[in-house]
Amino acid sequence: MANVLCIMGESGSGKTSSMRNLNPATTYYIDCDKKGLSWQGWKKQYPLGDHYDKTDNPERVFGLLQAINERKPEYKTVVIDTLNGIMIGDEMRRIKEKGYDKWVDLASSVYDIVDYSLTMRDDLTVIFLAHVQIDRDDTGYQFARIKTNGRKLEKIQLETKFPMVLYAKCVNGEYIFETQANNSTAKSPMGLLPEKQMPNDIKPILDMWESYNLGG
Repeated sequence: MANVLCIMGESGSGKTSSMRNLNPATTYYIDCDKKGLSWQGWKKQYPLGDHYDKTDNPERVFGLLQAINERKPEYKTVVIDTLNGIMIGDEMRRIKEKGYDKWVDLASSVYDIVDYSLTMRDDLTVIFLAHVQIDRDDTGYQFARIKTNGRKLEKIQLETKFPMVLYAKCVNGEYIFETQANNSTAKSPMGLLPEKQMPNDIKPILDMWESYNLGG
């Protein structure tokens, strides 16, 4: 089973830039927002076709995951940036469709991608990036969760599919990950991460996860 995690956060919270220290030689980046990456030199690191694809088509994303899983052992990390890009792209292409079946299909396409990722090779890590939705009530209480389109995905609660959910935030000018629930659905395996807040860099977190899985 692959290591699968989600990084949720608002636009500008450092989700994409937290990928900057991954090894480009063993990483495949699926840019579902089609906006490019957020650090200097990324185009040389992730040449189109070899290590990078720009698509929000769920069938294309699913096909890329299958190809990497079954025929591309050189890849060890896959980034899907963002889940919301897939949801919005699929919804806009079907905007004229009416009825319940449309929303079932839209939910199914995203669920299938996440669910399949959990069955991929043991030596793979799949990182989903997602926008965050902050729900507020009349008392001022607020709660952050992965933003989804339609009630079907809300009922599924995508967070339940991920062993780890990190919440990317900018706090007093510092970009960090929250690693445990703090009015949010952030979570991490017990004993894996030493702090409730970690620097905005996914590489050391993945290194800790590998050691954790090996019992180190």
